[in-house]
Amino acid sequence: MEDTYRTIAAPVEGLYKEKGSKFIAKAYPVRSEEEIKEILQALRKEYFDARHHCYAYLLGADRATYRANDDGEPNHSAGDPILGQIRSLGLSNVLVVVIRYFGGVKLGVGGLIHAYKTATAEALEGAQVIERHETALLTVQFGYGQMNEIMKVVKDFDLPVRQQDFHLDCRLTVEVRTSLAAQIETLLHKAGGTLEA
Repeated sequence: MEDTYRTIAAPVEGLYKEKGSKFIAKAYPVRSEEEIKEILQALRKEYFDARHHCYAYLLGADRATYRANDDGEPNHSAGDPILGQIRSLGLSNVLVVVIRYFGGVKLGVGGLIHAYKTATAEALEGAQVIERHETALLTVQFGYGQMNEIMKVVKDFDLPVRQQDFHLDCRLTVEVRTSLAAQIETLLHKAGGTLEA
């Protein structure tokens, strides 16, 4: 199973101006649709006076989860050109929002497609593209007697610890590559851990 994807290292911005209209493109590395919703809400608050907040995103190493939104612009004139730019660069786990301030002159569908595509390209050209692996979170419970064995698995695979709780029982949440998840689950189980569903 292929779990590697290309994404951007950090948020970037681009700008395109046409006949008084301003198209501000903001690109973000994202991991989930919940995170996307939060970013969209924050941008709507920050740019509350803008006419449109058009966006597209693509998620997953298989690039199967995606959405394009025209936010009131003519059908397929905004979201699709944004999505097309993300796809053409082979990126995933990326959200691009293009915020439009209307300048008083209508650009027509062709003009809009060009403007949204160009603003998106401007933002993504400035991005550092990196390779990442799709990951999942595993939570394992174990007694103090199994601590050394469990921590050896964590150390051997260099697993980032996302949460830990060492009270009566020990509880550890680690991030693992999806392609290694089954193997690591087996090792943690052999080490005396109980995996939470």
